[in-house]
Amino acid sequence: MRMIAVAGAGLLLALTACGNESTAGGTLTGKSWLSTAVTENGAPKQLAQNTRVRLQFTDDGRLIADAGCNSMQSKVSTGDGKLSLKDGLMMTDMGCPGRQDQDGWLSGILSSKPSWKLDGDTLNVTSGGTTIALQDRETAEPDLALDGTKWALNTVITGEVASHQAGSEKAWMTLNGERVTGSTGCNEFQGMVAQAPGKLTFGELATTRRACAGDAAKLESSLLNGLKGEVSYEIDSSKLELRNAAGGLDFTAVR
Repeated sequence: MRMIAVAGAGLLLALTACGNESTAGGTLTGKSWLSTAVTENGAPKQLAQNTRVRLQFTDDGRLIADAGCNSMQSKVSTGDGKLSLKDGLMMTDMGCPGRQDQDGWLSGILSSKPSWKLDGDTLNVTSGGTTIALQDRETAEPDLALDGTKWALNTVITGEVASHQAGSEKAWMTLNGERVTGSTGCNEFQGMVAQAPGKLTFGELATTRRACAGDAAKLESSLLNGLKGEVSYEIDSSKLELRNAAGGLDFTAVR
């Protein structure tokens, strides 16, 4: 999966804060928001099934957004009650049948310098006749526990490239204290893991001996390489991110 420019050009560089202070009711910096409703010209707009708009305002001045498929991001200023993108949106290029149009719809709204207003834990983003109502993510979807949750593999990150590999929905893991168990989608595995705040250290994992070929073998290799040695981790609601120097793995909780 590659990154493409939605508007403007350039590489994704180290980004710095761009004044996320406003008279619109507070600051958005360091918070994530999930949509609760969308209206167009006063009428409800139905999003694609099982999708929500997610907006994240990072401490280093970026807006990271998605509408259920590709991730998009840009430097952003929130001054004067407007979301003003600095370099145009950069978007991943992953195919999601039935959802690409929703990506274009959201990128168009964010590129239009929409107004925003904060009322407690509710954020309204408005462009023309369209209003997206969002709730603070920590209220809408509190972080799940690391232990005892079944985490299904969603994305493999190699360097700066993220990909959804074939069959990844069959790969999962569960941590319980010092034990990790799971499946590569082809073989079951188990082993030891040491937990520390924001960090996991995996011991050697034992797997069953079923022969894997093609996509299944590639997926197994990616997963086992990602669960090797020390990795950092972060939980954002129902998503678990593991990162090391070579890349990482993204998981989604199985409800």
